[in-house]
Amino acid sequence: MGIPYDDVVIIKQSEKLGDPSMITVNCPDKTGLGCDLCRIILFFGLNIVKGDFSTDGKWCYVVFWVVEKSRRTRWSSLKKRLLEACPSCYSTSGIYFYRNELQQPKPPQLFLLKFCCTDRKGLLHDVTEVLCDLELIIWSVKVSTTPDDKVMDLFFITDSRELLHTKQRQEDTCNHLRSVLGDALISCEIELSGSEVLTCSTGSSLPPAITEEMFGLELGNNHPLSKSSPSNEISVTVDNSLSPAHTLIQIVCVDHKGLLYDMMRTLKDYNMKISYGRFSIKQGQNCELDLFIVQADGKKILDPNKLNALCSRLQAELLHPFKVVVVSRGPDSELLVVNPVELSGLGRPLVFYDVNLALKMLKICIFTADIGRHIIGDKECEVYRILLGEGNGLSMPSKKIEGQVRKMLMGWE
Repeated sequence: MGIPYDDVVIIKQSEKLGDPSMITVNCPDKTGLGCDLCRIILFFGLNIVKGDFSTDGKWCYVVFWVVEKSRRTRWSSLKKRLLEACPSCYSTSGIYFYRNELQQPKPPQLFLLKFCCTDRKGLLHDVTEVLCDLELIIWSVKVSTTPDDKVMDLFFITDSRELLHTKQRQEDTCNHLRSVLGDALISCEIELSGSEVLTCSTGSSLPPAITEEMFGLELGNNHPLSKSSPSNEISVTVDNSLSPAHTLIQIVCVDHKGLLYDMMRTLKDYNMKISYGRFSIKQGQNCELDLFIVQADGKKILDPNKLNALCSRLQAELLHPFKVVVVSRGPDSELLVVNPVELSGLGRPLVFYDVNLALKMLKICIFTADIGRHIIGDKECEVYRILLGEGNGLSMPSKKIEGQVRKMLMGWE
């Protein structure tokens, strides 16, 4: 089976800002493809307002309707990233064919971006915005402020374009930072780094406020709903009678940024395959998602324990895709944000960007920042630890900081 290269990913941009653009993907199928596509779309800052996907087990057809907030979307880069996420194909005279073989993708090269500059409010947000615009993925961060108001930033990053090993790409990155930071930038260096920086730690080094119970990875029927959401109406139901070959999962909830990614990631982690699905947002914020799924062996889910575990995890991701808490550290306050990592090792896009934007809007300075990976319960998580500048954490109620950060992460700002 084969199709022309240009038809693997087709993007039809909207003529008017705010109207949905349409992304069509027509390629070989694989478990977790929907998750990979949703992650890329989320990385480019687009909101999925409608989706339709189907597969015969070998080939899939996916359509996303997405909305951009500004005319900054790099559509050509988005198309390239989506093409790279499609399973391996080979070409003959411009026709791409499915190559049925298991290939483990090579891990991306990790680089250390090290720069020093004069401190100012909103600095970390501006730097993060530059890196996101350059399609550089942030894996870990070490940020510290010296007594003389100098900042030493260490960003461990990978390059979606796979060009950061070249001198031109490195110079281009530093020049973009220089154009934003101006004379405040003192030095900027990029070098190859070892992957040991991404090694997971156990949750024992984290404050007691970050626990599996608070993070809500598993929920009981009586688990309290989040009071910070616009609506507490969440429904996850299962129907095994409608289809003889599939289990139907029906989800009704309030929309949040990356909602479809959260659902696709959970199904990918459970090794579930989606045969058909439909996603839509009605009346601005109410979402409806229907998924006809099967297990890895191609059979519907009949084990009630598996169904309960899957539904509990889906509900948990809807209620608490993030954990946001401010804790006291002597005279200062520390903001902690936790989100789960895919079993593949990939984290949620733009979390650090959104956190920094929320703090910039609150006019709160950042004294130190750290991104690390920890095992909490039985799940690998990214933990963002941000020490707020002296006095800033105390001049504003913790609940207000938590609420603003959570709203930004959920797209409710």
